[in-house]
Amino acid sequence: MNMTLNMASADDARGARTNLTRVGYVEGAVGGPDRIGSMAALFPQVQFVSVGATWPVRSLPGLGALIVSVAANEVDEAHRRLSSRGGPAIIVVLKDADASIARRLMQAGAADILVSPVAEAALALSLERVLASQATQSERPPAGRMVALLKAGGGVGATAIGVQLAAMIASNEAGAGGVCFADLDVQFGMGGLFLDLGAAMTLTDILEGGGALEETPLASALATHRSGARLLAAPRDLMPLESVTPKHIESLATAFRREFALTILDLPTVWTAWTNRALHLCDQIILITNLSVPHATLAKTQLKMLAAQRLDGIPLTLVCNRVSVDQRQIVSQKAAEKSIGRDFDFVIPEDRTMMNEAIAQGCELSFVRKGTKVEQSIAEVANAIVPITVATEAKRKWLWQ
Repeated sequence: MNMTLNMASADDARGARTNLTRVGYVEGAVGGPDRIGSMAALFPQVQFVSVGATWPVRSLPGLGALIVSVAANEVDEAHRRLSSRGGPAIIVVLKDADASIARRLMQAGAADILVSPVAEAALALSLERVLASQATQSERPPAGRMVALLKAGGGVGATAIGVQLAAMIASNEAGAGGVCFADLDVQFGMGGLFLDLGAAMTLTDILEGGGALEETPLASALATHRSGARLLAAPRDLMPLESVTPKHIESLATAFRREFALTILDLPTVWTAWTNRALHLCDQIILITNLSVPHATLAKTQLKMLAAQRLDGIPLTLVCNRVSVDQRQIVSQKAAEKSIGRDFDFVIPEDRTMMNEAIAQGCELSFVRKGTKVEQSIAEVANAIVPITVATEAKRKWLWQ
């Protein structure tokens, strides 16, 4: 009996029901048509759909889960795809099973690992667990947004901008629901210093705390800045980049979205599997650069990397920070934009005195002095994240002076 007839009979048994969960499978991953027919009988709320003989390169729309097979010589490619994937939960059927390989793929983001040949009971339990997890997530209230800060090299001032954005939005009515600044620069993060919250809970504290990361009550556990913004601080000591995994990021993202209306992720400059996953999970990316030839080159490199990782579909805001008159005389804004291949969305003027004073006091720029050009420019970036009330006087005029 061919698969089309099997699936037709399964659909007839269900009746003309709609809103079925669709589970895709690579042909041969869990057995032949008889096995799929048995699964269809066990899960009448599921429609099983063949995706062909190999794991599709692009995610297929409408799938709640996808069952794929991975051989020993395909582990590296599977790890890469799991680390950067979006879309359905992936159940991996591992050929030539090895505990270390299974653990590696789970850390990369696999929803479950099964051993080939797959026993029917094991497959049924796996599907039940994955589908139940998705049903629980769908019943949760609307999730908050996540915005990533991506740097075109070190020293561009991304953290200083990020903490000001978090404080500005949190202190405004647009911050209702909570704002969190998550310093994920695990080796050189300065968010705690910039907000004067040196004793704040760190990423290391959470990872070492045990329990399910996604259930961590962050809103009550994290330190609160005077503006109302919460802070997840970077580790106090240097932390190996590989200590964080894509699975950690997925769990933290679940907690961030549940606990806060907005979370700003400050990412390290380097690309890793987990920073890649973090970017895939975000609703918006803010790429921050400076007005110089090296930084324009690095900004262009970051944009190419985003496209290569299929992240160019996520809304991106390009910010040129700390622009002075002297810099404009060396490298024009138009020349930098031409080199990068797109215009800056926002240009923030140089004002080291104001920014350094705000950092020294751990406060918002407006607390030092209201109405400065640097404050107005950062307010415009904040307004691109979530609409807030901003002063309109002299907006952008300095650009044309």
